[in-house]
Amino acid sequence: MTTVLIADDQPLPRMGFRMLLDGSPGVSVVGEADNGAQAVRMAAELSPDVVLMDVRMPGLDGIEATRRIVAAGGRTRVLILTTFDLDEYAYAGLRAGASGFLLKDVKPAELLAGIQAVATGDAVVSSRLTRRLLDAHAHDVLAPDAGPRTDPRLAALTEREHEVLVAIGTGWTNTEIAERFVLTESTVKKHVGRVLAKLGARDRIQAVIIAYDAGLVTPRQ
Repeated sequence: MTTVLIADDQPLPRMGFRMLLDGSPGVSVVGEADNGAQAVRMAAELSPDVVLMDVRMPGLDGIEATRRIVAAGGRTRVLILTTFDLDEYAYAGLRAGASGFLLKDVKPAELLAGIQAVATGDAVVSSRLTRRLLDAHAHDVLAPDAGPRTDPRLAALTEREHEVLVAIGTGWTNTEIAERFVLTESTVKKHVGRVLAKLGARDRIQAVIIAYDAGLVTPRQ
């Protein structure tokens, strides 16, 4: 059973999400929060698998709430729900540690699939879309000091794992990585898993950020 906490300051969206999730097998809504501060408190108390996090909320917004939930170091992952796919706050959520993004008008099946993906450690935003978003908003997502910096975690990667990290940052799928390096997809999945573990990355999105920060991948002009 995947447990979910809904955080949104609008009652109607909360009600809609709850009705959908409560009627779906394998998903259980453990609570609702109407602001960021309450979401942080309830995430600590209930330890849900996933928090559906609205961005704009009074007081503590969804970005800062995400940052605090992730910083707590628990197993809870955050799936940000945003009204616009070019909402500037959504990109700040990458830096805050969100595991993915979906629009609020997402189809029910896509929302459910996204929740399950995030709960199992995957990223909801596709690798190609992640690359496109980072390219378009690199200055918002990357650290303000700009320019690549040495990341000691990279030293733990083997040569192949380093290549896989660059491929992840470039936006390649597992299938594309397998074709490029003449590997089976199962082998690629193992490499990706090791890369994430060694980097301490929660998912592919965070691995992309690390690749950008280290200068392994640069925004396309």
